[in-house]
Amino acid sequence: MQTKSVRPKARRAAASKRASRKLSKPATSKSAASKSRAKKPLAKRTPNASQKKTPKTAKSMTARSALKSKASVNRLKKTVVPGVKKTQKLAAVRAQRPTTVTPPLRPQPTVDESAALMAFERAHREFTHGRFGEARNQFRALLDKYSQVSEVAARARTYLAIAEARLRTENMLPRDADSLYDRGVIELNRGEYVAAQEMFERALKREPEAAHIHYGLAATRARLGSVDLALQSLQRALDLQPNLRVRAQHDQDLTSLRNDPDFDKLVFQPRP
Repeated sequence: MQTKSVRPKARRAAASKRASRKLSKPATSKSAASKSRAKKPLAKRTPNASQKKTPKTAKSMTARSALKSKASVNRLKKTVVPGVKKTQKLAAVRAQRPTTVTPPLRPQPTVDESAALMAFERAHREFTHGRFGEARNQFRALLDKYSQVSEVAARARTYLAIAEARLRTENMLPRDADSLYDRGVIELNRGEYVAAQEMFERALKREPEAAHIHYGLAATRARLGSVDLALQSLQRALDLQPNLRVRAQHDQDLTSLRNDPDFDKLVFQPRP
């Protein structure tokens, strides 16, 4: 009977020991793990390969960017400096060149201005031919009708005054052909070709077969630029007096006729 009462107590004690052992095992394991962690020295963190390379790559990138910036600056210097020199050269060349100033466009003439110009040209034609009476009448009519055209009217007044002066001196002119010829030569030498032409024409009216007067008229018309009329007068003078050809070959008054082939036929080629 005593043995039966002891066994349950022993079983309970064994069970309590087992339970205490189970409870104490994880604590001990935890403490051992903490002890092992405390005993083991902490290992230094070694940076990864990417972490090691990052500072080096940053430095290399900054160095490369600096080199690229220097290279770009050098390129800019090489490209910009010649361009500046070229522009300076072009500016110097343009400064040396004469600047051409385009004149402003003139406005189109009005109806009155066009009519006044045509009337002036008709009167001036009469004036150059020595018909001063007709020229005077036309210049007066122009001034009566188109006096508002100031530029043409001013020129017409000038020619009108000259024509009236010529007409006033007509009564003082010599009457015979030789005196008129002499007066024509004087006017020709003075450069008054219109007056010289008038004197020679007046002399021919009095003596139409005078070769020397025809020759003087040819020289005067050549000076005025009337090539065809000058050749006609020269041909008439050479028909009347052929030995005038020698004089015509060296006469400076006939210079404007020398490029005309008819002048060569008249002066240089022998006649049959």
